[in-house]
Amino acid sequence: MSFNRRGHAARSWLAGMALCLLAAGAAAHGVSESDQGFLQGATGVHFLPYLYLGAKHMVTGYDHLLFLCGVIFFLYRMKDIGVYVTLFALGHSTTLLLGVLKGWHIDAYLVDAVIGLSIVYRAFDNLGGFRTVFGIAPNRKAAVLIFGFFHGLGLATKLQDFSLSPDGLVPNMIAFNLGVEIGQLLALGMILIVMRYWRTTASFARHALASNVALMSAGFVLAGHQFTGFLSQ
Repeated sequence: MSFNRRGHAARSWLAGMALCLLAAGAAAHGVSESDQGFLQGATGVHFLPYLYLGAKHMVTGYDHLLFLCGVIFFLYRMKDIGVYVTLFALGHSTTLLLGVLKGWHIDAYLVDAVIGLSIVYRAFDNLGGFRTVFGIAPNRKAAVLIFGFFHGLGLATKLQDFSLSPDGLVPNMIAFNLGVEIGQLLALGMILIVMRYWRTTASFARHALASNVALMSAGFVLAGHQFTGFLSQ
């Protein structure tokens, strides 16, 4: 691969990170008007539509994708990637199901602010910030699981805004949750393809620092946006 192509790959990655940073200014867990109409009007069991909506949410959920990018950024072995992604899925699935079925009502702005900070945490850890600044090495697996709880809770909080029908709620939520995990696998596959390609180039070492700074900045923007919404409500 030529130097120009490698440089182009790095610039493309950084441009993508910049787009994610701009996207972080939008509200997390956005749901289209057509999907809102379906969620508010559906009664009974709709397994496939809920499966589709769950997958769609994960593939288009930039907050989840930014966090996953940070989690796998320096993971090279598929075994390690599988462990961390499984922990995230376990946390995400638990609070998504329990939050909706048990009617946990938590301020959406605060939950989404924590999700933004989870991105900050992951990028800061990738930069070696905890060890350098605080002289500690946090338990990364525990952190991924805990933040997974918040990511699932954020979506559960959003779904409750649509007054879902209790008729068929349990199977519909199971379908939605399965869809989320399917979407996560699809999104993760795309991220891994890009990452594995980028890691074969010399630009990875040169731009890994800048990429994680951009990732952390996106998390701060998202968290700040949500805190502002919380204070202004």
